[in-house]
Amino acid sequence: MSEETTNFFIELERVFQSKAPFVVFRKPDEDLVTVFVQRTQELHQLKSYDETGFVFAPFNSQEKKILFPFDECESFCASILAIKLPEIIEIHSEKSAFENIKESNDFKEKHIAIVQKAVDFIKNKNAQKIVLSRKETLEQPNLNVLNTFKKMLLAYKNAFVYLWFHPEVGLWMGATPEKLLTVEKGNFKTMALAGTQKYNGTTNVVWQNKEKQEQQYVTDFMLENLKTAIENLEVSEPFSVQAGNLVHLRTDISGKLKCDDSLEKLINSLHPTPAVCGLPKAVAAAFILQNEGYHRAYYTGYLGELNIHNATNLFVNLRCMQLKNSLVSIYVGGGITADSIPVNEWEETVSKTQVMKKVLF
Repeated sequence: MSEETTNFFIELERVFQSKAPFVVFRKPDEDLVTVFVQRTQELHQLKSYDETGFVFAPFNSQEKKILFPFDECESFCASILAIKLPEIIEIHSEKSAFENIKESNDFKEKHIAIVQKAVDFIKNKNAQKIVLSRKETLEQPNLNVLNTFKKMLLAYKNAFVYLWFHPEVGLWMGATPEKLLTVEKGNFKTMALAGTQKYNGTTNVVWQNKEKQEQQYVTDFMLENLKTAIENLEVSEPFSVQAGNLVHLRTDISGKLKCDDSLEKLINSLHPTPAVCGLPKAVAAAFILQNEGYHRAYYTGYLGELNIHNATNLFVNLRCMQLKNSLVSIYVGGGITADSIPVNEWEETVSKTQVMKKVLF
């Protein structure tokens, strides 16, 4: 490990122990890891999308969005190209390594029942798609948070990997494969990401109609909502991408901003996307709030750099977990359509928990 990298993690350990508000993150397919440390413990709420800093926003748009203001933070960074990180342990059996999971078979049956309710709701022409999620809590009293973060950096090189903390909110960590948007010098980029399979050594996989339709819903929604703010739209063909132990269908979308003041409109029109909520958005959101039975908080919200160095890079908060004392809460979900099979949807969420579990133990 280089001296620069060693010093970086020594300083990060000092920040972590100080209990100061901070975020450390690495963008997809990059080597640079960046830290923002807020000088005070004040909890800043985002007031305007003209502000500059690191934003952390919840799923529910009516709840507070937190900002680490750029001008109130210290910052340092380092390349981790040559870093030697802890070995990643593959998890092959859910039960063998996780006897301490705080759940029962009732939890599985409850999720399957909610999925069936959503399928019936969709078949009655009330919605096209609804994304349902769940929270799985395990007890890990000796978790080394920074080592876990290092494992994420190694395991998920094509994801936005982050560790975020504020003493009034708590600690969140994740490795999300989904970009909400990038805006830089008038150029705009986003992606439509949906459909899930287990990764078995190749991204050359066959997608069923259910996954293709789910992904097309997301793409169509984005194109419809972008046309008033973006010109010269370019849309790629759907392609398969690996995200940890999973494979997803992805379509890249890019274009030019029609005007400079459209960032807030763009974010509000896209969030929450059909990949984390459903269609129609208002109907799906209402179903989620009435039936999921827990508070998503910052899961399926968004986070990232806002107007830093004249660029905004925001990511959807997927594949994430919340840490409180010795408890680790993992958040996972899946898109439900008329063709969904409830027990298969449960198994998909189990596969998604492995993304986080493989770095916890």
